Amino acid sequence: MSASEDQVEIIQYVPFMSFVHPSFWHSLTEMKLNVDKLNETSKQVFGRYTPRDDIGAVFEVDGTSFNKVPEVEQLYTNVKGTIINKNTIEEFKSIDKASLLNTIGKTIWENLKEKNWINNPSSLLNFFIFSFADLKKYHYYYWFAFPAPSQPVVHVTEKSANITNALSNKQLEDLAQGYKLLENAQKCFFALTINNDSLTVNTLSNVLPGVANMNKNNLYFVFQDPSNGSNPGWPLRVFIAALLDYCPSLSGSDIKFIGLRCNVSGGVANSRIFSVRIPKEIQKTESAGWVGWERNDKGNFGPKLANMSASLDPVILADTSADLNIKLMKWRLVPDIDVDVMKQTKCLLLGAGTLGCHVARDLLAWGFRHITFVDNGKVSYSNPTRQVLFTHEDCLNGGRMKAEAAADNLRRILPSVVTKGIVAHIPMPGHPIGEALMEETITNIKVITEAIKEHDVIFLLLDTREARWLPTVLGTYYKKIVINAALGFDSYVVMRHGAHDTSSKAGSVFIDAKWVAGDNLGCYFCNDVTVPGNSLQDRTLDQQCTVTRPGVAAMAGALAAEVLVALLQHPLREHAPAPYNLSDETENIPDLEGVLGPVPHAIRGFLHSYQTILPTFPKFNQCIACSVIVYNNYMKEDIQFLLNVFNSGGKYLDDVTGLSQWRLHAEMSEVLTLTDDDEEN
Repeated sequence: MSASEDQVEIIQYVPFMSFVHPSFWHSLTEMKLNVDKLNETSKQVFGRYTPRDDIGAVFEVDGTSFNKVPEVEQLYTNVKGTIINKNTIEEFKSIDKASLLNTIGKTIWENLKEKNWINNPSSLLNFFIFSFADLKKYHYYYWFAFPAPSQPVVHVTEKSANITNALSNKQLEDLAQGYKLLENAQKCFFALTINNDSLTVNTLSNVLPGVANMNKNNLYFVFQDPSNGSNPGWPLRVFIAALLDYCPSLSGSDIKFIGLRCNVSGGVANSRIFSVRIPKEIQKTESAGWVGWERNDKGNFGPKLANMSASLDPVILADTSADLNIKLMKWRLVPDIDVDVMKQTKCLLLGAGTLGCHVARDLLAWGFRHITFVDNGKVSYSNPTRQVLFTHEDCLNGGRMKAEAAADNLRRILPSVVTKGIVAHIPMPGHPIGEALMEETITNIKVITEAIKEHDVIFLLLDTREARWLPTVLGTYYKKIVINAALGFDSYVVMRHGAHDTSSKAGSVFIDAKWVAGDNLGCYFCNDVTVPGNSLQDRTLDQQCTVTRPGVAAMAGALAAEVLVALLQHPLREHAPAPYNLSDETENIPDLEGVLGPVPHAIRGFLHSYQTILPTFPKFNQCIACSVIVYNNYMKEDIQFLLNVFNSGGKYLDDVTGLSQWRLHAEMSEVLTLTDDDEEN
């Protein structure tokens, strides 16, 4: 022997430290709920470790661990293991852990005695997970074991040394190249022989049959070493036991092992050599116990707890996953996008019909989490095929209220969304209110007013022109972002209303201007010179319903959501300017571009010709909805002003805004023009 007995010490192995990715618990939960249910039988899993010296003895499992075939990654070794998940915490606590490990070890040793590991060295490595999953609280109790026999006890004759002390640069290159060429199943444990300056990498199946007659000075057994300290990693413990079982004649001899440690590029210069002395008398593994339970975070032998309630609750998990598309945009496509602004913005959807359903779904996809519906209609049998938030069940028993059904079904799509349905009728010009409906009308006005005050964005998605008047007035008064969408048979219009501005410039038209400032953009009613009336009076069914080609609503709804998002991502938000013509050179327009590009004022689409135009127009000084005149009258008279409008049949608005005089002046100008022409003729 090369050293006296008092110079040796018992070898110390570096145990594995488990690292469980959150995705592992998600996969276990899915399997427990959908596959295993009450079944407690053991299940195959895969884990992995790496001999990279910058990571250490970390043993990982993740969501792919339950795959039938493990994923292969460079410089990582896959290890086949077993998991047993108990149904109750009492079963998890009461089981005899030492007996369990010895039972597992006995099975491993019986397989090892069949000598199959010589042709498949990776089978020497095993691990075991004993767990209990509390799926109500998403608490996971678990304990890893890396089974290894407690015998034989071997010694080191000298401190471990860096491999560069024993091998030349050429030999190191030969080792790295030979290791690289080995099959994955052979890389965990192999051997190398040295003859003069040459080095040969051999599989165990080529070396072990004649190992008893080999010169041990020229032979090294190699194992992938997860340790990055002076002591060898845990895999060496099982390797030594297997070698002595195969070749008992190694007892009483000195054996050299190389703990292979790689760097990121695959170099092996950081590997270490361990000189091991095998005692002459060794206890047989069969009569020894098995060790390998992992210590917990306190350094004791005991289980660990993973509290995944914040990330694995299905509601939270769904909310997190729903935002994945938006978060991925931020990586490369739109790094400046503000993901949080959508979550914080509260949207009020006036109308829960075809447009309302489409807009709600698109808002949800963009990350909006506060969506309120206002509607007083019921779901009918003709609705579900076009209105995507409703199902046949919503039509039964007379039909559910649309606003409430839309909110409930939106919550089924994403449970974390903050949504509700408000059942209310929107009072309209041209629809007189009698004494019998006065109290109900005032209540509806107050409900709608409070809803608009509580939200940041108002979507006008209503069936009739006159139904949009009141929310337009209120949206202007309370300085809200207002997005309007309206449908024809094969056409649509989507527009943003201008931001509220009471300055003298409001409604001014600038000659030769290339854009209109956001404060000066017109609303839905700014191009009208007549007040809205009862559009449903004396009309047939097809004239009373919004009859459109099915794709029109989806297109308009998507554009309405996109206009809002573009507006929120613009540094000026609702004050963003709109160019008169986006096809012109617009680079000189100040503050035009937002994170998602310029934001148009209006989008008009014509499906029969598949054309889209982007009109832009300023406020109309005598607009019946957003003008300063209407603003001031509402501010002074409040609900009484609204009641006067509803009951007058339009005349009151005509007189207040001066539209009647404006039309009379226009007619007189036309008459005078014709008279001049007649005189000239």
